[in-house]
Amino acid sequence: MNAHYEMSHEEILRTRLSALKREHRELDEAIAKMASDGVVCQMTLGRMKKQKLALKDQIARLEDELTPDIIA
Repeated sequence: MNAHYEMSHEEILRTRLSALKREHRELDEAIAKMASDGVVCQMTLGRMKKQKLALKDQIARLEDELTPDIIA
């Protein structure tokens, strides 16, 4: 049995959204760990925060795409 299954556009977006949220959370935890350890390279920290912000923007765009427009 070779069943061929293709994900819908919405399923693809939801999978991507889940992955981005996980990556954002892991990055947030890494930043917090660096700060709590007291060993902080400002350049690395800045890069991580910038990456975290970019992930947040991507998450917001995907959530907007998945949320239907409601005309009131």
